Amino acid sequence: MKTLKSAIGLGIAFLALGISSLVPELASAADGQETPAEPEVTSLLGRPLYATPAAGEELAKLEKDLADALARRKARPNDPESLILHGRRLAALWRYNEAIEIYTEGIMRWSDNAALFRHRGHRFISIREFEKAILDLVKARTLKAGDFDILYHLGLAFYLEGSYKMARPVYEACLAAAADEGGVAAVSHWLYLTLRRLGQDAEAAALLEGITPDMPVGENISYLNLLLLYKGLKSEQDILDLAATSPLDAATLGNGLAVWRLVNGRRAEALEIMEKILSLDYWPAFGFIAAEAELARLKAAGDPPRISQVP
Repeated sequence: MKTLKSAIGLGIAFLALGISSLVPELASAADGQETPAEPEVTSLLGRPLYATPAAGEELAKLEKDLADALARRKARPNDPESLILHGRRLAALWRYNEAIEIYTEGIMRWSDNAALFRHRGHRFISIREFEKAILDLVKARTLKAGDFDILYHLGLAFYLEGSYKMARPVYEACLAAAADEGGVAAVSHWLYLTLRRLGQDAEAAALLEGITPDMPVGENISYLNLLLLYKGLKSEQDILDLAATSPLDAATLGNGLAVWRLVNGRRAEALEIMEKILSLDYWPAFGFIAAEAELARLKAAGDPPRISQVP
């Protein structure tokens, strides 16, 4: 979702993480696009975050998709899937609060629909309301036990809250529910970090035994690359180079590398990467939220790092 100009800026910034000088400013994700008057959400560190997912033709397509979903919903008012699609199209525009309202409306009509609770829980994560996300995702799990997507987001909500002991069994159940190697890679990444945060290094190492470079993981390639880093098959510079590819890669790979450095006793280097992630604009990414939550916990504990991008 970057113009060429901003993509170049992103690449320079993340390549710079490997050296001592850092680029002080990065281009916005929506060059040429007006910033909305009101923020979509306030970050855990007090920074206003705006719904600027795209610009130009890409934004026009997202808005058309939303209009089509709304038309479908009006034509099928008794179809929960049409309501869910409406919420998803709002979420694609980073209009998460409106999506939550839509899902809430659906829950009032179809209180036994696990997907509605799962989608609303996901979007509570997006707006940094982790306790509400956990409540929704626990409810979804009671309605549809063993569902990969529900377990994945529930584990993430616990992880983001810093409740690693709660996250571990959920991620283990999620790993058992994975239907393909892409799912295995994604959940293995978060489970590995969870185990390392719990000091269970032997269990974390054992988790990597089945991870290989040739796993067909599809869109979860960033998670596989991080697992290969943890296993010693990729270098930190490999990850830094890959992080320059897109804003989503920057957040995902950057946070994984940061936590890797943190659990290996390289706190200052880890926090430097987390701060750089927060200077980017792709704030809905799970890696961004994880870095933000980490820095917010440090600040709340009275041990704040240098957070140059936060007012």
